[in-house]
Amino acid sequence: MTYAERVTAEPPTDAERMRWFVAVAEELSFSRAAKSLNVARQRLSAAVIELSNDAGEPLFVPGDGPTELTDAGRELLQRARLAVADDDLRRAEAAAAAPEVPTLRVGFVPGVTVTKWTRIWADRFPDIALDALVVEADEQEAALREARVDVCFVRTPVDREGLSVVSLYTELPVVVVPKDHPVSLFADVTLDDLAGEQIQDTTEAVPTMLEMVAAGVGPVILPHSLARLHSRRDLVFRTVTDAPPTQIALAWRHDGTTEVIEEFLGVVRGRSPRSSRSPRTATQAAPKARKAPPVSKETKPKKKPAPKSRRGRR
Repeated sequence: MTYAERVTAEPPTDAERMRWFVAVAEELSFSRAAKSLNVARQRLSAAVIELSNDAGEPLFVPGDGPTELTDAGRELLQRARLAVADDDLRRAEAAAAAPEVPTLRVGFVPGVTVTKWTRIWADRFPDIALDALVVEADEQEAALREARVDVCFVRTPVDREGLSVVSLYTELPVVVVPKDHPVSLFADVTLDDLAGEQIQDTTEAVPTMLEMVAAGVGPVILPHSLARLHSRRDLVFRTVTDAPPTQIALAWRHDGTTEVIEEFLGVVRGRSPRSSRSPRTATQAAPKARKAPPVSKETKPKKKPAPKSRRGRR
């Protein structure tokens, strides 16, 4: 995009130009103001030039010196602040009058991929927004109980008191070792193969544990999804066939159960859009057609005798 295209693309409104001017006047720096407003510096400069042309005189002292307002600029700053305050008030009133858009907040622990379900949800329920939020494993219960999320993909074990928990799938455990470790020669190992190794405690953050593995402190056993998420070139991971697996489950508060959450559970479990178990379609199901009563022998019509063949009469 050329300079002219950047400057002329999406021209700001009068209220935006006033807001931008106030930012430059208070920062006394075009670059800092552009960064705070998240607009291109060229667009900001063009907007100020337009205001100067409208005023008929410069708003900032020309030259290479520090950015400084002229008398006309200081006079315009007072009016611009009032215009910005009026614009803020109009926006607040419009936001208060706008209908509230329902939103489902879905948390998920690292290692869980929610893209498939969010895509299905957007296609099936476009009128309900879905916000996907990463929740660390040590915060998964607090995020639910403090209502920071409505529903959460959690990694078990989890305290089920006051929660509805539906198991979804099992994660394979893997051991992470340095690339030159003897374990790297095998496709999978057992716990006996790791006897004598100083297995790390998994209370630390995953990147910290992997850094310690690379430093030779000792291997660590993690769910496969976490090892893959934080994979490094200097480390490898191998399946531990007899280590206890972990479970990924969907959890939500008992007292927070809603029709929307039940619909999301149906999406995650692969329920079809027209499933009779869907809360939205359960009340819309058409009644089944009634079967016709069987015909009794008394009312059953008698069959007519088949006509005799002409050849037989001959």
